[in-house]
Amino acid sequence: MFQQEEYDLIVVGAGHAGCEAAAAAANLGLRVLLATMNLNTIAQMSCNPAMGGVAKGQIVREIDALGGQSGIITDRTMIQFRMLNRSKGPAMWSPRAQSDRMRFAEAWRLTLEGIANVDFWQEAVTGLLIENDACVGVRTALGIEFRAKTVVLTNGTFLNGLIHIGEKNFGGGRAAEKNSRGITEQLVELGFEAGRMKTGTPPRVDGRSLDYSKMEVQDGDQHPSRFSYLDTPRLTQQRPCYITYTNERVHSILREGFEKSPMFQGRIKGLGPRYCPSVEDKINRFADKDRHQIFVEPEGWSTVECYVNGFSSSLPEDVQYRALREIAGFEKAKMFRPGYAIEYDFFPPTQLTNTLETKLVRNLWLAGQINGTTGYEEAACQGLMAGINAHQRVAGKPAFTLGRDEAYIGVLIDDLINKGTEEPYRMFTSRAEHRILLRQDNADLRLTPRAHALGLASDERLTRVRQKEADTAAVLATLEKFGVEPTAINPFLAAKNSAEIHEKTRAVNLLRRPGVELAELAAALPALAEALGPYGEEAQEQAVIQIKYETYLLKEQQQAQRMRELEDFRISGRLNYQAMPALSHEAREKLLKIQPETLGQASRISGVSPADVSVLMVYLNR
Repeated sequence: MFQQEEYDLIVVGAGHAGCEAAAAAANLGLRVLLATMNLNTIAQMSCNPAMGGVAKGQIVREIDALGGQSGIITDRTMIQFRMLNRSKGPAMWSPRAQSDRMRFAEAWRLTLEGIANVDFWQEAVTGLLIENDACVGVRTALGIEFRAKTVVLTNGTFLNGLIHIGEKNFGGGRAAEKNSRGITEQLVELGFEAGRMKTGTPPRVDGRSLDYSKMEVQDGDQHPSRFSYLDTPRLTQQRPCYITYTNERVHSILREGFEKSPMFQGRIKGLGPRYCPSVEDKINRFADKDRHQIFVEPEGWSTVECYVNGFSSSLPEDVQYRALREIAGFEKAKMFRPGYAIEYDFFPPTQLTNTLETKLVRNLWLAGQINGTTGYEEAACQGLMAGINAHQRVAGKPAFTLGRDEAYIGVLIDDLINKGTEEPYRMFTSRAEHRILLRQDNADLRLTPRAHALGLASDERLTRVRQKEADTAAVLATLEKFGVEPTAINPFLAAKNSAEIHEKTRAVNLLRRPGVELAELAAALPALAEALGPYGEEAQEQAVIQIKYETYLLKEQQQAQRMRELEDFRISGRLNYQAMPALSHEAREKLLKIQPETLGQASRISGVSPADVSVLMVYLNR
C-alpha cells in the first residue's frame, strides 16, 4: 500500500480557486497537498486571457489586500492594463488586465513550488474518505488514500464534464483534458443536492491571418496601474487589443447551424451564464440587432494565438469557421480550435456555511465553479477564503468571514449561501449595496489589517497601509487649512464655468465642487502643489474621494451599522421554524433549509420578508 503522511489540508484541483486555497493555507503554516489531474495546467486560463473587469477587478484587489497571490501574478504577467469606468464615480472604477496566458500559469506554478509547505500529486481524485460525518482525506483513481485534517474541493468544470460541438459530444473537463468521475456520485449518496450548469468558450485563431487594419485599436492606459498594493513591476510597453463586429452575413451562416445546436435542440440541460451568452444565443435573443461587438485579444507577448471574445459558440466547427471569415478583418482567418460548450456538475451553495464549509460533512469545503459561480476572480476569492478557514479549523482558531459592508468577497459568499444560484453567478457592482465603501482603491485599508492579524498579510503590507492612512490624513488636513484668495483662483474657476469666489476660502471647499479636480487645482495654485508634494498619488486620491463623496460615505456607513446590529442577533442551534405559525410558509421552508446563523443572514434569504424578520426578532428576544 502506498503510504503518505497525513496532511493538514488536501486541495483537489489546481485552477484559480485551488491555487489560492493551497497558497493561503500553506503560507499560514499548514502542510498542504495540491492534487490535480495535470500539473502542466496549473492555473490555466481556460477562457479569456484576462483578469479583472467591472466588480471583478475589485475582487482581485481584495484578494491582494488579504495576502493572496492573484494580483501579484497578474502584475508580473500582464500585457495590457486598463482602468474601466474612469468617466463614472470611483465606486465604478474597475481595473482589468490582459494577461500572457502561458506566463500566468507558469508564474502560479513557480509561486506554489516556492512555498515549502506545498506538496503536489498528479492524479484524478475519485472519492472522499468520510468518517463520523467528517472528511478525513481523499482516494485517487489508483486507489491511493491520502489522509488529511481538512479537504477543499475546487473541481471547476471537471465533475462529469461533457463537451459539446454541434451534434458531437464527449467527456472532458476542458479541451483535450478528461473529466472527473466519482465525487458527485459519492456526495449525492451522502445527501447533497447536485445540479448541472453550462459554460462555453470561443474559437482561437492565428493572429498572423488577421487583418488588423480593418479593426478598431483598443490600447491600454497611457499610465498603466497595477493590481497589487506591493511594488510589483509597472508595464513599460503594452500590446493592443482590437474591436470588430459581426454582421448580417455572419448571423445568416450561424442560423444555418441552429438545427445542429446542442443548446437549441435540448441536448444541453445545464443553464449557462446569462451575462456572457454564446454568439448564437445573442443573435437569437437580440434578433433586432444587426451586429455584435467582437474583441480580439492576444494570448501573450510571443504567441500568435488570439482569443475571439464575444464569439463563444457550440455550433458545428464548419459553421463557426465559415461565420468567422465573414467578420471584418477575419476574411483569411485560420482557426486553431473551435469553440465549444461544456456541461458540468455543481452543488447549490445553500448547502454551505458562511466559511464555504459544507453543512452535511465537517472539514470539507467547496470553492469555485463547483459552487455555481463563473469567472477566475470569483473562484480565486472563494479558494482564498476556504484555505484560510481550513487553517483556522486546524489551528483551533475562530472562523474568518467578511461582511457585505467589508468586501465584495463578503457579498459574493453571502449571496451564494443565502440565495443560491440557478445560473452561473457572476459579480457585478450592482450586487453590492455598499459599493461606495467597497472601492478598488481602498481594499488595502479595509482588509489588510484583518489579514495581518491572521498572519497572512506581511508586516510590509501593514506598514504600507498605515503610511497610506497617515498620508491621507495629512492631505486632508492640508486642504482643510489651505486658504485660497479670489484673485488667485477666479481665472481658473471662470475657465471651468464654476462660480467665482468673493472672499478667501479653503481649498477643501473648492474641491467639493463638481468638475474641480485636485491636480488641476494644484496646477493653478503652485503653493498648494508644494504643500502636497510630500504625499503620493494614492493618498491624494483617497483624500479627494473622502471630500467629494463625504455625504454618500456617511449614509452607507450608517446603513451598514444598522445591518451589523441584526448580525448581533445570534441564532443558536437548529430552530424548528415549522413550529412558528406567524412565519410565512415560504419563510419557514427557506429558513429550515438554510438554517441561518444570525438574524441578519435570515433577512437576506430570498423569500424571507421584513415581517418574517420581525417575527424572528420577537422569538429571539423571548
